[in-house]
Amino acid sequence: MTIMITRRQFIATAPGLLGSALVISGCSKESESDSYEAVAGRTWRLGALSGEGGEIGKSGTALSRELVRYATLAPSSHNTQCWKFALGGDGHAITILPDLSRRCPAVDPDDHHVFVSLGCAAENLVQAALAHGLKAEVSFDATRDAVHVALAPVPAQATPLFNAIASRQSTRGDYDGKPLSSAELTLLERAGNSNGVHMMVITERTAMERVLEQVVQANSAQMADPAFVKELKTWIRFNGTEAVRTGDGLFSATTGNPAIPTWLGELAFGWLFRTKSENDKVARQIRSSGGIAVFISQAADKAHWVEVGRCFERFALQATALGIRDALVNQPVEVAAVRPHFASLLGLGDQRPDLVVRFGRGPAMPRSLRRPVDAVLV
Repeated sequence: MTIMITRRQFIATAPGLLGSALVISGCSKESESDSYEAVAGRTWRLGALSGEGGEIGKSGTALSRELVRYATLAPSSHNTQCWKFALGGDGHAITILPDLSRRCPAVDPDDHHVFVSLGCAAENLVQAALAHGLKAEVSFDATRDAVHVALAPVPAQATPLFNAIASRQSTRGDYDGKPLSSAELTLLERAGNSNGVHMMVITERTAMERVLEQVVQANSAQMADPAFVKELKTWIRFNGTEAVRTGDGLFSATTGNPAIPTWLGELAFGWLFRTKSENDKVARQIRSSGGIAVFISQAADKAHWVEVGRCFERFALQATALGIRDALVNQPVEVAAVRPHFASLLGLGDQRPDLVVRFGRGPAMPRSLRRPVDAVLV
């Protein structure tokens, strides 16, 4: 027998259902070592470097695998982890390949976010390699759509950006609304720019409101697109057990939502994920931010998208080192109908804005998880 309830009935009973769900989720029989908290702790850690704690240090395949582990701690769209890694037999190179089985065609039809994500992973690898005594040279192989990272010995240097890898997160919560210092903004700009990528920083409140208008317009368009909503739902993990099982996706707690059973989350999603509430949330979060950064590449091709990812990850690591949070608000660059007007608003002409990021100070949120190294090696 199928039981149907109206939207009004669901909303009226939702608090009780959520309360029961929290009790149920608190009665999980998973072992302590397999709990979300334990797995998150193992995932987000800095490994010992050579000479630390009496360790000799990793070498060969073991070192390559450790570098891949650091690379996987990079951000990716919906935390899809849309990458694969091939280890060079001599330990002198690692190749990062797109995993198109994890692409998101509704939000990312031209795979822009896929290649930005590869760039983020490459930058983590660069920083981790230097900390382990290897200089990494990154190049893009257009014949394979692959990022090639050549490795050569150099004196080891654990930079502040490397030390920030295990603390960086996309913090999808409210910030304190306070402006950053000019010195902090200078460091962020230095990290986020390169020869092929320009980062525009917006801190003036009127200009931020104009960006917010574009974010809300694009967010409304996405919320009205059934394909986008269906795709997003497939990457949401409604509780820690599900997050641990998959090792990917967006754990609901990372956005401040309660952990609930999957069946209830799937039932509640369509009723509670509404345009007005989402627009209100993004407006509040942007207004609580210290500023907005927009990344713009010189050309709209995969090689430049990889470079955008590297610049964004350096920016995020530098922000983390300064105690600053960040989160993507990419809606105006994801909706094709909005993107040209957004570019015009920024005075970019025919250039395509690649990423939109809000930043500021605020509390940490729960962590997204990652798949194990064996799952991403080819």
